[in-house]
Amino acid sequence: MVSLNDGKDDWIKQLDAELEEQTQTILSDAAELQSQLISVNRILLSDFDKIKERFDKQRIYLTMEPQRTLYAHQDDTLEKWEFRPDFRFQDVRNIQLIDRTQEQGRMGDSLKVWYYNDNGVMRLRTIFEYCEGEHYYKYAGWKRVFGQFVVYDVPLREVDVDAIHDRIGVVIKAWFESHLRHNREVLIAALKENFEKGETFTE
Repeated sequence: MVSLNDGKDDWIKQLDAELEEQTQTILSDAAELQSQLISVNRILLSDFDKIKERFDKQRIYLTMEPQRTLYAHQDDTLEKWEFRPDFRFQDVRNIQLIDRTQEQGRMGDSLKVWYYNDNGVMRLRTIFEYCEGEHYYKYAGWKRVFGQFVVYDVPLREVDVDAIHDRIGVVIKAWFESHLRHNREVLIAALKENFEKGETFTE
C-alpha cells in the first residue's frame, strides 16, 4: 500500500523552487521595465521642455503637460531648471505639447506621447493630433474634427531613443517652419508624407 505522504515533500519542494524562480523572473522583468520607463520619460520630458522653450523664443506659444512646476524647480532668475530629486518619472503616462495659436485652426494641434497596454505588453505611442475643421451634426451642433498621424509606436522594451528623436524631429521642424511661414499646410504636408494616418474623431 502506498502512503499518501510518499513523494509529497519532494513535490512541494520542487513546486516551491519553481514558484520562487517564477517570482524572481517576474520581479526582474518588472524592475527592468520600470527602469526603461524612468529613462525614457526623463529624456522625453527634457526634450519636450526644451522644444517648448525654443518655440517660446519665436513667440510661438505651446503649453506642455505635465507642467514644469511638477517635475522641475528653477533658479531665482527663472532661466535654469533641473529635475526635482523626488519626482517619480515612472508615474508619468502622458506627455504632450499643445499649440495655443488661434489662427489657421491651429488651436489644439498637439504632439502627444502616452503609454498603453496591449495584451499585457506596455507600449509607447507618439502621435500628432490636429484639427481638420468643423462639421455640423444635426443633434449635436458644430463639432471640431480631429485627425491623427502615428509618429512612433513600439513596445516600451524596444524604444530606440535615436529613432524617436528622428521621427519627432521631422514633426518639430515642420511645425516650426509652418509657424514661421504662417502656413499650416507645410506641417500637414510633412505629416502626410512621413507618417501613417491614425484615427479621426470629434469633440
